[in-house]
Amino acid sequence: MTVTTTAIEIAADPATIYRFASATERWPEFLPHYRSVRVLEDRGASRVVEMAARRDWIPIRWTARQTNDPIRPHIAFRHVRGWTRGMEVEWRFEPTSGGTRVTIEHRLRFRFPLAAGWLGERVVSGFFIDYVAGKTLARMKQLAEGTQ
Repeated sequence: MTVTTTAIEIAADPATIYRFASATERWPEFLPHYRSVRVLEDRGASRVVEMAARRDWIPIRWTARQTNDPIRPHIAFRHVRGWTRGMEVEWRFEPTSGGTRVTIEHRLRFRFPLAAGWLGERVVSGFFIDYVAGKTLARMKQLAEGTQ
């Protein structure tokens, strides 16, 4: 299994950051590297979203079930279509003395056993996931801290 953890400290309370992070349908407005997010199914705290972003000039797309928990706060995604089908993504919001530590953890068990380690670590995790998650958290920091 490939696990990619990306984290950042944000000088804002968890609820403020959660409001931006859980509103995935608005990510293309907030996040320049996101091309589109379409809500395919909405059942309140659980919904299916089709997401499209860019890794530099390379377009990427996936579909995931998103589960929002504003009380905790916590966001979980399970990819249901695309190359990363089965990947689990967790957004955690931990209060700190200076604000909140936001962590995004991606867990992927690659379906191609022969090259799983190399593909998972170098291509999917290192090249795509870490890049997009890092840009996402950096922009969330700007938004939540009001330094747009």
